[in-house]
Amino acid sequence: MAVHENDDRTADLGFARVDVDRAGRTGDPEVVYGAGKTPEQVVAILGTLHSRHPDRAVLATRLSDEAMHAVAGLDADLDRVARAATLGPLPAPRGRVAVISAGTSDAPVAAEAALTARVHGAEVEEIRDVGVAGLHRLLAVRDRLEHADCLVVVAGMEGALPSVVGGLTGVPLVAVPTSVGYGASFGGLAALLGMLNSCAPGVSVVNIDNGYGAGVFAARVARSARPKPPAPEEHPHDLGRAASAADDPARSARPKPPAPEEPPHDVGRAASATDDPARSARPRPPAPEEHPPDQPVVEEVAQQPSRDPREPTP
Repeated sequence: MAVHENDDRTADLGFARVDVDRAGRTGDPEVVYGAGKTPEQVVAILGTLHSRHPDRAVLATRLSDEAMHAVAGLDADLDRVARAATLGPLPAPRGRVAVISAGTSDAPVAAEAALTARVHGAEVEEIRDVGVAGLHRLLAVRDRLEHADCLVVVAGMEGALPSVVGGLTGVPLVAVPTSVGYGASFGGLAALLGMLNSCAPGVSVVNIDNGYGAGVFAARVARSARPKPPAPEEHPHDLGRAASAADDPARSARPKPPAPEEPPHDVGRAASATDDPARSARPRPPAPEEHPPDQPVVEEVAQQPSRDPREPTP
């Protein structure tokens, strides 16, 4: 086994040379990738990183059940969905990341992205189960997307969700294809190719199931973004409702046209034929002749000469 001398940038554990200076170069400490390591190796590396950075959390990902049990002895915080652990306090958040997942099967990768973004200094909101098979679920939370500084969109199957989200918002977006799907998904390759060929501009893509890489990228974008107003509180009865003027101060502040003035004698009058051009254009019968009121109308009866009833009828 090769033995290397320790310096301020490296801690030599014999089986690993831990990069303890990474935070000074990049702003973020090294992370332990647990896959392929023994539980003892994970514990040793995580403990070494924590001793060099006791004021902030260090992260271990892709842990086996045995490694999860072993790091629990260090008083680490475990995230069993993400199969990850953190040791030390999380940094004060700066910037906001929204992690959006298509389905429940994508939860482990989405959880890894969310935890990673928190460890790397971002505030995180998780929006779960809004895949394109039920598009109304995504539209119901559309306003919440605009309040993030960066979006992480996680999807398997055909990988359509990032394209849809990228067409709804201009917030920086990183897509994560997952290995969820049936045979022709080829372990996430179909989703990866779909995301790489997205028609929506501005969609960046990481490798299959790489929630960690997406979380680091999103946190760095969010930390360097300008502050945004906080997202509005969500109420269940508000989901999917139509936007009204009260939701948009600019709309509600627009001047309204003045109401037409009504002459005083017209108030309350009944509608007449003059109000309706079609009615006023109909032919009307002539008005009857009027006689002066002080001259009564007298019917003239023709006077016929009287006849003797005894006379024979002509």
